[in-house]
Amino acid sequence: MTILQLIWFLLLAVLFSGFFFLDGFDYGVGMAVHTLADNEGERDQIIHSIGPVWDGNEVWLITAGGAMFASFPFWYASLFSGYYLVFLLILVGLILRGVSFEFRAKSAAKGKVFWGWMLTLGSTMVPFLFGMLFISMIHGMPIDANGNFHAGFFDYVNIFSVVGGVAVTLLSYLHGLNYIALKTVGAIRDRAKNYAKFLYWVLYLGLVVFALLLIFQTDFLSVHPVGTLVCLVLVVLFALLAHIALFKDNEMLAFIMSGLTMVGVVALIFTGLYPRVLISSISPKYDLLIQSASSSEYTLTVMTIAAVCILPFVLAYIIWTYWIFRKRIAMPVAQPVEE
Repeated sequence: MTILQLIWFLLLAVLFSGFFFLDGFDYGVGMAVHTLADNEGERDQIIHSIGPVWDGNEVWLITAGGAMFASFPFWYASLFSGYYLVFLLILVGLILRGVSFEFRAKSAAKGKVFWGWMLTLGSTMVPFLFGMLFISMIHGMPIDANGNFHAGFFDYVNIFSVVGGVAVTLLSYLHGLNYIALKTVGAIRDRAKNYAKFLYWVLYLGLVVFALLLIFQTDFLSVHPVGTLVCLVLVVLFALLAHIALFKDNEMLAFIMSGLTMVGVVALIFTGLYPRVLISSISPKYDLLIQSASSSEYTLTVMTIAAVCILPFVLAYIIWTYWIFRKRIAMPVAQPVEE
């Protein structure tokens, strides 16, 4: 394995971490539209909190997919063909989210309710399906010597993958609640904090179940015992710090810690995979490795130069955007209806 192959494996982990940190709270906010808000005014307030940033956050997913295609084409080919239906459903969820923002804004009262539910549905589908995808991937799939999947329904849908899907959905929801508490004023802000304070107790139970399944359903602990334990401890620690920050009314810290909790899960997955990118349940000799799945050294070199040149501008733009739209969002004032 070369240094560039390792660098791009780590960069993919960073890109997926950025996606779950930034787009994760978007999904949580979308879920909160019909689970947290009590009226249309509060729903408008919640949606306005992510209005300037939600579409930019999704660029991280596109970038991660593009980077995987360019740097690890064999990983990309096996993953996207093996999980074709899962990615199709994820795309449906992303489309529902995308169009619901526009259609809800242009609809009458009944249409607003419908498209609000579509926003909630799409925002729930995406993290749940991503959770199932990544967890079934680390559990191991029936992959042959050519990288082809020979999977049945229960290879994709099983206790471990469903627990993983629920865990990622709950983490996204909590991240969204912390964002709402950080970005809004009024009753919705207090309600978001109260919901999050309770749901963290549910998360702790879920993390115990997830950790036990990880230990007994994967080889992570035998392959990388130190890295696996460190990542698990960090996930629990970040969740605990976010919970404590809520009780201390430190909303910024709670938001950062809930985001880092999701980053910790991504770090756990990539740490356990290394030096593999896909795990075969048929035989370890069919595992797809970083070394055999990557592009040529020349391609990785060109990509590295491009990334070094472009990445600072992208990060600067993201920071500038969040700085410009840093103010809290109040409930929109109802406009009088003209006779």
